[in-house]
Amino acid sequence: MTRQFILMSASVITVEIKENVPHKLIIQQPPSGLYLHGFIRVPGDKSISHRALMLGAIALGETQIQGLLLGEDPRSTARCFQAMGAEISELNTELVRVKGIGLGNLQEPPDVLDAGNSGTTLRLMLGLLASHGGRFFTVTGDGSLRSRPMSRVVKPLQQMGALIWGRKGSTLAPLAVQGQSLKPTHYHSPIASAQVKSCILLAGLTVEGQTTVTEPALSRDHSERMLRAFGAKLVSDPETNSVTMTGPAQLIGREVIVPGDISSAAFWLVAGAIIPDSELLIENVGVNPTRTGVLSVLEMMGADIQLENQREVAGEPVADLRVRSSHLRSCTIAGEDLIPRLIDEIPILAVAAVFATGTTIIRDAAELRVKESDRIAVMAQQLNQMGAQVRELPDGMEIIGGTPLTGTDVDSHADHRIAMSLAIAALKSSGTTTIHRAEAASVSYPEFNATLQQICQ
Repeated sequence: MTRQFILMSASVITVEIKENVPHKLIIQQPPSGLYLHGFIRVPGDKSISHRALMLGAIALGETQIQGLLLGEDPRSTARCFQAMGAEISELNTELVRVKGIGLGNLQEPPDVLDAGNSGTTLRLMLGLLASHGGRFFTVTGDGSLRSRPMSRVVKPLQQMGALIWGRKGSTLAPLAVQGQSLKPTHYHSPIASAQVKSCILLAGLTVEGQTTVTEPALSRDHSERMLRAFGAKLVSDPETNSVTMTGPAQLIGREVIVPGDISSAAFWLVAGAIIPDSELLIENVGVNPTRTGVLSVLEMMGADIQLENQREVAGEPVADLRVRSSHLRSCTIAGEDLIPRLIDEIPILAVAAVFATGTTIIRDAAELRVKESDRIAVMAQQLNQMGAQVRELPDGMEIIGGTPLTGTDVDSHADHRIAMSLAIAALKSSGTTTIHRAEAASVSYPEFNATLQQICQ
């Protein structure tokens, strides 16, 4: 089956879909060029969606979630917690209901828990499983997830007394977990990672006493905000980048409103900035300060972006983002205070750098090599195939901007952020670009292709 979207400028986006065969996204640049205009609502924030499902599942009473991301990763989280006794309504409506079973009451599942492609699901869930004494769990994921490092969460959990076994010295999934009564800890994390911090805090929910995590820099704080909203006792110390949980906790279900994901908005911010005569308004985007590094960098690059209608929704800051076409310039993207705030947005920022004047340097981002793909290597390879000048660095990239791109065959490597970043690059490339394995976008943005159709004119 082939689905074809006709854009108003006579450009054509074609999605080739064949059963059991990876999809192709074909973007053809019209002779007259194109510009982008319109209003966009991006999917719900993926990080917040995962946490809302998890906390709702272990809280007492019902949790109602509005705006949940209906992508593949949150579906993996929902399936895992349904297998352990939580009642979760179908993830196909604007309102998702979760009937929690109470902290410490996750049931031993009859089968392996499958986190799919979701590192957040697996790593955060490990903290909860390790603390469920007397129960046995086995967790796994797809081929990509089984190759991603798990020692960063297994090690601190073992310091708390967790019993975890797995491949290559318990560093890779599948992992087996024998639930135990854990002890409090003060873990000094060598990296700024919200997944590490969240895993330990979730493990600490049932621990008598204080569980503290200290990071070299502040990572995103969605877990802290939501844990407090559900009733946990947490104290943050911004001066030391520490957070302390006092347990045991009792969580109570509540209403959660998920704002739009700034990681998804980033694709349209860059598209609106690099394509002439464009103006986009991206509505209802979460602008949590631990996530807005992409806005800081695009501002450094000279992008015309305005925050409008700023407000707070269910404890999270939210705004509408207006972007207009701009003349971008190069910059340096580095530092432990910045990189954790935009690690997921680096692939699309690399696209912005390709169209900027000068040479952009990205450093301190070695974490990208152990994501769904090696995002440093893949972005460099694919952009260079289109004519860009990108050089890999051990922990980032050097990008010489200003070279026109030419459409060609490229591959997402089954990585959702790579697929969407290449699609934005294709919008300003001459000729025709074919993106293989484009279905990867559905992990975090199921309506990405439809939004392309909506805003191209």
